[in-house]
Amino acid sequence: MVTKTHLAIDIGASSGRHILGWLEDGQLKLEEVHRFHNEMTEIDGALCWDVDALFDEIITGLKKCAGLGHIPCSLGIDTWGVDFVLLDGAGMRVGPAVAYRDSRTDGIYEELFKIIPETELYSRVGLQKQPFNSINQLLACKLKTPQYLQAAEHLLFMPDYLHYRLCGVMKTEYTIASTSGLVNAQSKNWDEEVIERMGFPRKIFKDIVPAGTVIGSLTENVKALVGFDCEVVMPPSHDTASAFLAVPAKSEDSVYISSGTWSLMGVELPAPVTTEAGLEANFTNEGGYDYRYRFLKNIMGLWILQSVRKEIASDISFAELVVLARKSDYDAAFDVNEERFFAPQSMSEQVRDACKERGFSEPQTPGDYARCIYQSLADSYAATIKTLQALTGKDFNYINIIGGGSANGYLNELTAKTCGITVYAGPSEGTALGNIVSQMIAFGQLGGIEAARKVISDSFDITEVLP
Repeated sequence: MVTKTHLAIDIGASSGRHILGWLEDGQLKLEEVHRFHNEMTEIDGALCWDVDALFDEIITGLKKCAGLGHIPCSLGIDTWGVDFVLLDGAGMRVGPAVAYRDSRTDGIYEELFKIIPETELYSRVGLQKQPFNSINQLLACKLKTPQYLQAAEHLLFMPDYLHYRLCGVMKTEYTIASTSGLVNAQSKNWDEEVIERMGFPRKIFKDIVPAGTVIGSLTENVKALVGFDCEVVMPPSHDTASAFLAVPAKSEDSVYISSGTWSLMGVELPAPVTTEAGLEANFTNEGGYDYRYRFLKNIMGLWILQSVRKEIASDISFAELVVLARKSDYDAAFDVNEERFFAPQSMSEQVRDACKERGFSEPQTPGDYARCIYQSLADSYAATIKTLQALTGKDFNYINIIGGGSANGYLNELTAKTCGITVYAGPSEGTALGNIVSQMIAFGQLGGIEAARKVISDSFDITEVLP
């Protein structure tokens, strides 16, 4: 029997979707009702997000729910991390919503580490060194467009802002805040000393609330647009946090990979690891559901293949690329984490150069590119597992892969073979599932994390891939 229905609005860096979820006869059921495109666009020379277009798509998806007669009792939004919107006292945007791949943070480390030494910052906030971290974006804003920061009264991360547009309440959810470099890893709240030393206005940072907090219902305007009301729940609103919540791990000795545009690879821990060894390995401590920690490494992921396909093989589907990769005998690999792959003018050129620099011939066909990118990802996974073992003192016998990349059987096979560890792949809708079960926990339909993971494991096929 269908009970309460919940809506996950899962927005990634290239697409978004509305997925309804409900419990039926002990099984978790899903229905996708809307899917839409998302991409960065140039505004006044900066790469930005079109947040108005995103909000319009959110409203369109809600209208589709009403049209289908599937009215959710709650909804929650998750997105990528680090990016934010500045608002004035009237709640209107100050400046554009600049995207994390914009060049405004080029060379920012020199300025950052003049203010707070790298080792001290890592010991306080536990975040890996990445130019796009919110602390770096805010510093770039302060240095290059100070008028925006001076006019701002509020800072909301992307899902916080979209929640605000829906219900009129300004709060910051913990897991998304933890990607900023401004949250203390131990206290799980804003690091007041870091904010003060950076010279950021304290007033712009909103109260941090835990994942699963119900913050309100739809505004009168939104209700009039979509034809119904529902509760707004802040899920683990960083998409990786939602994805990790959904991992049906086989045991405590499992490594997790949330596989998509980025590959987020790590483990779930009860306490952060903010040692110099963690800093040296460039691992991050991000907040998870129920204040657990995701000790992980950002790996460039399928972004490289997505970009190459767009440049040289836009008429070939990703499924066809897998077939071509299997047929290719091109044997090459490179380090996917090199900065050159972050936002190049030509990704295919960077891949060719990386292969040549390592003594390989250039890839010639789309299948060659796909094969070497997949193998390079698998190599990076293997290296990351070794580092994880050294940093945590644990041995790992399983890899749990979730997210869209978990449906790639060829990459899963390469991963199992290269790492020498059994892979469990699926479910592919991990992020949306984590979002949905967090709402179910908030509404008392599931008893907590373990109950949520069990119902996911019981409801979806998990593929075993032996090394």
